Amino acid sequence: MIERVIALAAFAQSLKLAQQLATLGQTETQPESVLFDSLFRFDAENADAIYGGTRGLDRGLRELLALLGHGMRDPAVGRMGATLLGLERQFVRNPQAIERVQSTLRDVERQRQHLGPQHPTVINRLADLYAETVSPLGQRVLVQGNPVYLGQPQIVAEVRALLLCGLRAAVLWRQLGGSRLDFLFRRRAMVEAAHQLLSPLD
Repeated sequence: MIERVIALAAFAQSLKLAQQLATLGQTETQPESVLFDSLFRFDAENADAIYGGTRGLDRGLRELLALLGHGMRDPAVGRMGATLLGLERQFVRNPQAIERVQSTLRDVERQRQHLGPQHPTVINRLADLYAETVSPLGQRVLVQGNPVYLGQPQIVAEVRALLLCGLRAAVLWRQLGGSRLDFLFRRRAMVEAAHQLLSPLD
Protein backbone atom coordinates (compact mmCIF):
# COMPACT_ATOMS: atom_id res chain seq x y z
CA MET A 1 0.00 0.00 0.00
CA ILE A 2 2.91 2.37 0.69
CA GLU A 3 4.02 2.23 -2.95
CA ARG A 4 0.49 2.89 -4.19
CA VAL A 5 0.08 5.84 -1.85
CA ILE A 6 3.35 7.36 -3.11
CA ALA A 7 1.98 7.14 -6.66
CA LEU A 8 -1.36 8.62 -5.59
CA ALA A 9 0.42 11.43 -3.73
CA ALA A 10 2.27 12.32 -6.94
CA PHE A 11 -1.04 12.16 -8.79
CA ALA A 12 -2.72 14.49 -6.29
CA GLN A 13 0.27 16.85 -6.27
CA SER A 14 0.19 17.14 -10.06
CA LEU A 15 -3.48 18.09 -9.98
CA LYS A 16 -3.12 20.51 -7.06
CA LEU A 17 -0.22 22.37 -8.66
CA ALA A 18 -2.05 22.55 -12.00
CA GLN A 19 -5.07 24.02 -10.23
CA GLN A 20 -2.85 26.46 -8.33
CA LEU A 21 -1.24 27.63 -11.55
CA ALA A 22 -4.61 28.14 -13.19
CA THR A 23 -5.91 30.09 -10.20
CA LEU A 24 -2.88 32.06 -9.00
CA GLY A 25 -0.55 32.03 -12.01
CA GLN A 26 2.34 30.55 -10.03
CA THR A 27 3.33 27.58 -7.93
CA GLU A 28 6.30 26.29 -5.93
CA THR A 29 9.30 25.17 -7.95
CA GLN A 30 10.49 22.25 -5.81
CA PRO A 31 7.24 20.21 -5.67
CA GLU A 32 6.88 20.79 -9.40
CA SER A 33 10.44 19.72 -10.24
CA VAL A 34 9.94 16.42 -8.39
CA LEU A 35 7.06 15.65 -10.73
CA PHE A 36 8.84 16.69 -13.91
CA ASP A 37 11.90 14.64 -12.92
CA SER A 38 9.68 11.55 -12.58
CA LEU A 39 8.87 11.62 -16.29
CA PHE A 40 12.50 10.86 -17.10
CA ARG A 41 13.22 8.13 -14.54
CA PHE A 42 12.71 5.36 -17.07
CA ASP A 43 14.36 2.46 -15.25
CA ALA A 44 13.66 3.22 -11.59
CA GLU A 45 13.02 0.14 -9.47
CA ASN A 46 10.08 1.45 -7.43
CA ALA A 47 7.87 4.44 -6.71
CA ASP A 48 10.23 5.78 -4.06
CA ALA A 49 13.07 5.90 -6.61
CA ILE A 50 10.87 7.50 -9.28
CA TYR A 51 10.10 10.44 -7.00
CA GLY A 52 13.43 10.58 -5.18
CA GLY A 53 11.85 9.72 -1.84
CA THR A 54 8.75 11.32 -0.35
CA ARG A 55 10.22 14.62 0.86
CA GLY A 56 9.13 16.33 -2.35
CA LEU A 57 5.63 14.84 -2.19
CA ASP A 58 4.41 16.35 1.07
CA ARG A 59 1.96 18.61 -0.83
CA GLY A 60 0.56 15.57 -2.60
CA LEU A 61 0.29 13.48 0.56
CA ARG A 62 -1.69 16.24 2.28
CA GLU A 63 -3.90 16.68 -0.78
CA LEU A 64 -4.50 12.93 -0.95
CA LEU A 65 -5.54 12.91 2.71
CA ALA A 66 -7.97 15.74 1.96
CA LEU A 67 -9.43 13.79 -0.96
CA LEU A 68 -9.88 10.84 1.40
CA GLY A 69 -11.82 13.00 3.85
CA HIS A 70 -8.98 14.00 6.20
CA GLY A 71 -8.56 17.71 5.45
CA MET A 72 -10.05 20.55 3.42
CA ARG A 73 -11.01 18.98 0.10
CA ASP A 74 -10.72 20.93 -3.16
CA PRO A 75 -13.67 19.80 -5.34
CA ALA A 76 -11.90 20.99 -8.50
CA VAL A 77 -8.97 18.66 -7.80
CA GLY A 78 -11.37 15.76 -7.24
CA ARG A 79 -13.13 16.38 -10.56
CA MET A 80 -9.86 16.68 -12.45
CA GLY A 81 -8.59 13.50 -10.83
CA ALA A 82 -11.65 11.46 -11.80
CA THR A 83 -11.33 12.60 -15.42
CA LEU A 84 -7.58 11.95 -15.57
CA LEU A 85 -8.04 8.43 -14.18
CA GLY A 86 -10.51 7.77 -16.98
CA LEU A 87 -8.02 9.14 -19.50
CA GLU A 88 -5.35 6.82 -18.10
CA ARG A 89 -7.59 3.83 -18.90
CA GLN A 90 -7.79 4.94 -22.54
CA PHE A 91 -4.06 5.63 -22.69
CA VAL A 92 -2.94 2.17 -21.52
CA ARG A 93 -5.18 0.57 -24.14
CA ASN A 94 -3.47 2.49 -26.95
CA PRO A 95 -0.04 1.04 -27.83
CA GLN A 96 0.65 3.78 -30.39
CA ALA A 97 0.10 6.50 -27.79
CA ILE A 98 2.32 4.69 -25.29
CA GLU A 99 5.09 4.32 -27.86
CA ARG A 100 4.86 7.97 -28.89
CA VAL A 101 4.99 9.20 -25.29
CA GLN A 102 7.97 7.00 -24.47
CA SER A 103 9.96 7.95 -27.57
CA THR A 104 9.18 11.65 -27.21
CA LEU A 105 10.21 11.68 -23.55
CA ARG A 106 13.56 10.11 -24.44
CA ASP A 107 14.03 12.80 -27.07
CA VAL A 108 13.02 15.56 -24.63
CA GLU A 109 15.48 14.16 -22.09
CA ARG A 110 18.33 15.06 -24.43
CA GLN A 111 17.06 18.64 -24.70
CA ARG A 112 16.52 18.73 -20.96
CA GLN A 113 20.13 17.81 -20.24
CA HIS A 114 21.28 20.60 -22.54
CA LEU A 115 18.80 23.37 -21.61
CA GLY A 116 17.88 22.57 -18.00
CA PRO A 117 15.01 20.64 -16.40
CA GLN A 118 12.41 23.42 -16.38
CA HIS A 119 13.44 25.40 -19.45
CA PRO A 120 10.39 26.78 -21.35
CA THR A 121 11.31 24.71 -24.41
CA VAL A 122 11.23 21.53 -22.33
CA ILE A 123 7.90 22.46 -20.70
CA ASN A 124 6.40 23.30 -24.09
CA ARG A 125 7.40 19.95 -25.53
CA LEU A 126 5.84 18.12 -22.59
CA ALA A 127 2.70 20.22 -23.00
CA ASP A 128 2.50 19.47 -26.72
CA LEU A 129 2.95 15.77 -26.02
CA TYR A 130 0.02 15.83 -23.62
CA ALA A 131 -2.20 17.94 -25.88
CA GLU A 132 -1.50 16.02 -29.08
CA THR A 133 -1.15 12.44 -27.85
CA VAL A 134 -2.94 12.02 -24.52
CA SER A 135 -5.78 14.53 -24.37
CA PRO A 136 -7.56 13.36 -27.57
CA LEU A 137 -7.88 9.80 -26.19
CA GLY A 138 -10.81 10.55 -23.90
CA GLN A 139 -12.72 13.18 -21.96
CA ARG A 140 -10.81 16.43 -21.67
CA VAL A 141 -9.56 17.34 -18.20
CA LEU A 142 -11.24 20.65 -17.39
CA VAL A 143 -8.93 22.96 -15.49
CA GLN A 144 -10.81 25.95 -14.11
CA GLY A 145 -9.13 29.11 -12.92
CA ASN A 146 -8.49 32.77 -13.57
CA PRO A 147 -8.96 33.63 -17.28
CA VAL A 148 -6.06 36.10 -16.99
CA TYR A 149 -3.67 33.24 -16.30
CA LEU A 150 -5.36 30.65 -18.49
CA GLY A 151 -4.91 33.09 -21.38
CA GLN A 152 -1.13 32.97 -21.02
CA PRO A 153 0.42 30.28 -23.26
CA GLN A 154 3.30 29.49 -20.91
CA ILE A 155 0.99 28.88 -17.96
CA VAL A 156 -1.26 26.69 -20.10
CA ALA A 157 1.83 24.75 -21.19
CA GLU A 158 2.91 24.26 -17.58
CA VAL A 159 -0.57 23.05 -16.62
CA ARG A 160 -0.55 20.52 -19.46
CA ALA A 161 2.94 19.34 -18.49
CA LEU A 162 1.68 18.77 -14.93
CA LEU A 163 -1.27 16.77 -16.25
CA LEU A 164 1.24 14.57 -18.08
CA CYS A 165 2.97 14.06 -14.72
CA GLY A 166 -0.40 13.14 -13.25
CA LEU A 167 -0.96 10.60 -16.00
CA ARG A 168 2.46 9.09 -15.31
CA ALA A 169 1.55 8.73 -11.62
CA ALA A 170 -1.83 7.18 -12.47
CA VAL A 171 -0.20 4.62 -14.76
CA LEU A 172 2.28 3.76 -12.01
CA TRP A 173 -0.54 3.38 -9.46
CA ARG A 174 -2.31 0.90 -11.74
CA GLN A 175 0.93 -0.99 -12.36
CA LEU A 176 1.29 -1.34 -8.58
CA GLY A 177 -2.14 -2.96 -8.37
CA GLY A 178 -4.21 0.15 -7.68
CA SER A 179 -7.86 0.35 -8.72
CA ARG A 180 -10.94 2.41 -7.93
CA LEU A 181 -11.81 -0.24 -5.35
CA ASP A 182 -9.01 1.22 -3.23
CA PHE A 183 -11.17 4.30 -2.68
CA LEU A 184 -14.14 2.16 -1.64
CA PHE A 185 -12.59 -0.58 0.49
CA ARG A 186 -9.03 0.47 1.37
CA ARG A 187 -9.42 4.08 2.42
CA ARG A 188 -8.31 3.44 6.01
CA ALA A 189 -5.16 1.66 4.84
CA MET A 190 -4.44 4.51 2.43
CA VAL A 191 -4.91 7.13 5.15
CA GLU A 192 -2.63 5.22 7.53
CA ALA A 193 0.04 4.87 4.84
CA ALA A 194 -0.15 8.60 3.99
CA HIS A 195 0.24 9.55 7.66
CA GLN A 196 3.17 7.13 7.98
CA LEU A 197 4.90 8.76 5.01
CA LEU A 198 4.19 12.27 6.29
CA SER A 199 5.33 11.75 9.88
CA PRO A 200 9.10 12.10 9.17
CA LEU A 201 8.39 15.26 7.13
CA ASP A 202 6.43 17.13 9.82
